[in-house]
Amino acid sequence: MRIGDTKAIVTGGASGLGAATARMLCASEAAVTILDRDTERGMALAAEIGAGFQPVDVTDEASVTQAIGEAAAQMGGITACLNCAGIATAERTLGKSGPHALDSFRRTVEINLIGSFNVLRLAAAEMATNDYESDGCRGVIVNTASIAAFDGQKGQAAYAASKGGIASMTLPLARDLASLRIRVMAIAPGVFRTPMLEGLGSEVMDTLAADVPNPPRLGDPAEFARLVCHIIENCYLNGEVIRLDGALRMT
Repeated sequence: MRIGDTKAIVTGGASGLGAATARMLCASEAAVTILDRDTERGMALAAEIGAGFQPVDVTDEASVTQAIGEAAAQMGGITACLNCAGIATAERTLGKSGPHALDSFRRTVEINLIGSFNVLRLAAAEMATNDYESDGCRGVIVNTASIAAFDGQKGQAAYAASKGGIASMTLPLARDLASLRIRVMAIAPGVFRTPMLEGLGSEVMDTLAADVPNPPRLGDPAEFARLVCHIIENCYLNGEVIRLDGALRMT
């Protein structure tokens, strides 16, 4: 698959890793539709980079069905589904105020894991109607896991569970969709400079950056986007989770 021929949907594309991915794909002449709950920011970025935009709640089947249908109609199909939408939760299993709130655990899993699956299953149905690319593929799905799936810290039970699910379903998804020639990959980022992380303040970010072995800094969202582009173009990448973390292992 060539980037210039790609027709991609990017969930969470209005900010952070999703925005960087949408921006880089558009710069490489791919057709892109941003899917996000933040209509104002999503439409502004879409207008800036020459992408389409569809408002979406990734946890709602009707919302995703409509967004994918509109995106496919506008771009003439979908060949790449890039799931970057997600939230982070910091809450201990048993804290000073009592047990972990069940609602916050459920919401984290609902958005990060079930939301990703909801989007990819419907995108796969659309991809299955595609003609074969020159490399024999019909499409590629890239989900966003996290190193928390493997090195979850205290207070990350909900987040780690949601991202662990992303990592664990990568291989069975790839096997399920192999006969349709749709590839499935996941990226597990380390600590990246995103709005989610910037909200923790410069002192926390500096501490996190100091723990990264090499290079000793936070990740640049553009580095995530470059890996997405490589996955799209490298047809032998399938069924794998790639850590993108500067050799960081969370303690």
